[in-house]
Amino acid sequence: MNKVVPIGLPKRPGLAVRQALLLENFALNRRDSGDVYWLKENAELLNILRNSGAGLLPDALEVYATFYDTLEERLQFFPQYYRFLLSIGLDLEDLGMTGDTGARLCQRVADSDYAAAELSDLQRAEARHLLARRGQAGSDPQLNGRLHDFINTPQTFALPNKKAAYELTHIVFYLSDYGRVVPDLAPEAMISLEFAGLLAWLDQDVDLLAEVCIAIRFAGGTPGRIWEDWLSSESAGFVLLPDSPDGGQDAYHEYLVTGWWASQTGAAPFPGIPDRRGLSICRVAAARGPLRSISEYMFRLGDARSSDWGQMRGLLQSVLPEDEHRILEGAAASSDAFDEFFHGFARAGN
Repeated sequence: MNKVVPIGLPKRPGLAVRQALLLENFALNRRDSGDVYWLKENAELLNILRNSGAGLLPDALEVYATFYDTLEERLQFFPQYYRFLLSIGLDLEDLGMTGDTGARLCQRVADSDYAAAELSDLQRAEARHLLARRGQAGSDPQLNGRLHDFINTPQTFALPNKKAAYELTHIVFYLSDYGRVVPDLAPEAMISLEFAGLLAWLDQDVDLLAEVCIAIRFAGGTPGRIWEDWLSSESAGFVLLPDSPDGGQDAYHEYLVTGWWASQTGAAPFPGIPDRRGLSICRVAAARGPLRSISEYMFRLGDARSSDWGQMRGLLQSVLPEDEHRILEGAAASSDAFDEFFHGFARAGN
């Protein structure tokens, strides 16, 4: 009888090792820590790891030790970046770094009332959420009402407006404490999330759709299966290269957010093996979504445009390429709110 001889294939590093390599690259290789984009990228990475329940290796956060030790000095000199600095400090501590700098940062920000200088309710909501993590109360009792007024207006999210859609998802993140509590959202807010998801699907925007699906889950809902099946397939399309983004943007945010989404569904997050020498993240080009084509065609229709999906369905099928029409039909099948969404999206005045 022949013996089975092992061929010695290299073992794929586990998730904790891959997360440590991500941290090392974002902290040391991609940008200089004096760059505001370093703050942005590292705040996003640490926040996603904290909120995806990451179990890190014991020394994974050592690459941030020097930065952590200078947080108070940085806040004193760069108060305009207080939300980034608070977020990084609090997440480092919550992920396992020893220290209580976060509480002192929160006390300083609260005493100085930095949030009062914000023009955006979204930024005030983020500041309130950060301060609450170390027991600091907010000072704007009307803020919640304004946030709910915004997310309870579905027609806002039936029109292509990525800024509004991202504000919607982040408000749900803050109100739910990133899934730690189920927020008391009105039915209208759930419809808003459906509408934002439909637009993201029609645009084939993996980043926004992943955020929408996470927000729906945090709100106690169930995202459309068509959306999440697509996210699962797109998650395999990232390529990790041993480079740096060379001052530009790569696909790091899409990679992190789809990894976060995967962690919420029980799928394997953060595919690929980061190289210790450097990291840029590329993504295999996705199919073009039909959102622009649909919008341009319906605008040209003028008074002939209808808000009735049943009436417009055949017309759109006749003008869209087959692949774009297939995505449109996927949208109609993915959400019970599609007819209502289309009524607002059409802007037909009837």
